[in-house]
Amino acid sequence: MDILFLFGALIIILIGAELFTNGIEWFGRKLDLAEGAVGSVLAAVGTALPETLIPIVAILFSGTGAGTDAAHGVGVGAILGAPFMLATLAMFVTGLAVLTVSRRREHGDRMRIDSSVLGKDVRYFFLSYGVAVAAAFLPPGADLLRIGAAIGLLVVYVVYVREHFTAVHEVEASDLAPLRFHRLDRSGHALDRHAPRLRVVNLQVLAALGLILVGAVVFVDAVQHLALQMGIAPTILALVIAPVATELPEKFNSLIWVRQGKDTLAMGNITGAMVFQSCIPTIVALLFAPEAWSVDFASSESLVTFASAGIAFASTAIIFVPMMMGATLRGRMLLLGGAFYAGYLALVLVNVVGSH
Repeated sequence: MDILFLFGALIIILIGAELFTNGIEWFGRKLDLAEGAVGSVLAAVGTALPETLIPIVAILFSGTGAGTDAAHGVGVGAILGAPFMLATLAMFVTGLAVLTVSRRREHGDRMRIDSSVLGKDVRYFFLSYGVAVAAAFLPPGADLLRIGAAIGLLVVYVVYVREHFTAVHEVEASDLAPLRFHRLDRSGHALDRHAPRLRVVNLQVLAALGLILVGAVVFVDAVQHLALQMGIAPTILALVIAPVATELPEKFNSLIWVRQGKDTLAMGNITGAMVFQSCIPTIVALLFAPEAWSVDFASSESLVTFASAGIAFASTAIIFVPMMMGATLRGRMLLLGGAFYAGYLALVLVNVVGSH
């Protein structure tokens, strides 16, 4: 039954995510925001939102008494799982897409990217996630330092967004799909069959947020019960399941952009989400679940959980540092993310088997 609730929650979350992404892109268009900002920031936030709400719900609204630790564990697992999945599995899937269409692309598997845009994303990711992970090594009672780290992460993301909105990117945005709720607005649809009214855009965004919130609540509860039945730590189960189920399907936007030859948008959709996930959800953990956002050297589960951060750093560095030093980015390089992902799953499996 818990598995059915889990899948049901994921379906609700994905429906909400699709509506949110579609709505937030139209929101940016209605406000005449730069197309690069819509693709790199708003689309990245939209696709990252389901995975972001899961830890927020888990930490702030789930679990009482003895259940608090389990709920906080789900939250921390989801927070760590997002950058890990984006830096490994999402890269691998995108690399496969590039290689699949390479014969139809003028430059084969060499990606036509704006290295300054992606380089900026990677540098901000290293900075923000470095601060977030470093905070996990702070000793108990270092609350002021944790609060300082949370404030620092917020500042970093604000500066990052500001740079994206003020920079001029020579990147085409993909054509926006029709707003899903536009047909429901009969008078607005009669006036203009293509461009929805802002009030309808806002309604769709709010409805999507409601669906994602409901799905996140059910998901957190189902993961806790399933982890108890399987004898697996909720943190590790959430780390593996949540990002794959809630973020990876939305990253298929990147596959569409790869097929259209819009490689900067394809990669920016992933790297932008990496920056967002390393900043905003971590702030919630630092402020409201500091005891869970902490490396416990006496616990193998804690060490395995936070090892995902090291793997995310390593995968990102191997893929993007050569690009930042002047080399080209090729689809075959992205496949390395799959090796890092498989290696971590093997580590999790060894830990689970060893604990039984």
